[in-house]
Amino acid sequence: MAYADHEQRQRLIAGLRSLVALLETRPEVPTPTFTTLTVFPPRDTDDAMRAEVDRIAAILGAEIETKSLEHGHYCAGRNFGPVRYEVAAILSAARARYDAWRSPADSLTPDSAPSKGM
Repeated sequence: MAYADHEQRQRLIAGLRSLVALLETRPEVPTPTFTTLTVFPPRDTDDAMRAEVDRIAAILGAEIETKSLEHGHYCAGRNFGPVRYEVAAILSAARARYDAWRSPADSLTPDSAPSKGM
């Protein structure tokens, strides 16, 4: 996934400001108790994506979240009260597991097809 270009970034910021203005002036509009804005570095080698997460973590003053590593996600984030900004790289092994899980047709063999009458 690519990051927003300058125009897209400006539109996102304007949209967030508009949302804040609406929520401040219309208390009848419900809100969640928290929210997260997640960005993903462009797909690259695991080392390159980890380096990008490390770069953004340094800007945020954040640590790498070791809990997400067991799932193949290399993440860091910063909370602004109940609003969180995070960067997450989904590493190649996790993407491969997900792709294998998503394509059950690849795991079917003619012997595993249901028989008539089932």
